[in-house]
Amino acid sequence: MHYCTTEEAISFRSDIRGANMWAEDDLGPGAPPCIESYREPVCDQVYTMYHGTTREAAGKIKRSGFKQSSGGMLGRGVYLSRDLQKASRYPLDLPENQRVVLRVKVSVGKVKKIDRQGHPMQKTWHDKGYDTAWCPPGCGMVPSGLEEDCVWDPKRITVIDEIRPKTQRAQSARRY
Repeated sequence: MHYCTTEEAISFRSDIRGANMWAEDDLGPGAPPCIESYREPVCDQVYTMYHGTTREAAGKIKRSGFKQSSGGMLGRGVYLSRDLQKASRYPLDLPENQRVVLRVKVSVGKVKKIDRQGHPMQKTWHDKGYDTAWCPPGCGMVPSGLEEDCVWDPKRITVIDEIRPKTQRAQSARRY
């Protein structure tokens, strides 16, 4: 298996970065790519992650907290990424101007790397004592090639704020 170097990651992320207008307010345009998403999360650490959703769902999450999904590629849990560009694609069937991304803090607990389809713990990692499943970028499991994380217990996740896509005009104005 090939894991990309930091330089390859920057090149890859630079290629896809210009395809949309998502940017963290505090980083601004031209911010470095999310290199952290190429490194395996360290057990028991806290990370900033992102969750793409609808405006309506974001309001419910901010009021009542996250709810575990009933399933998915990694089984039950809350799907997140340390990569803003990954989260900004969701929900897939919704126009970009109707999406929001929640920026969250996640205490990952015990992490299991799931790096291929058919992994023996792909959907049972929590039954084996893990709190978070990590799907590394470029492993072939996610069509976008970007990182994905699944956190079993929603109580491990705290909402920081909401990020909305910037219009082309807003992006241009920030450059001057």
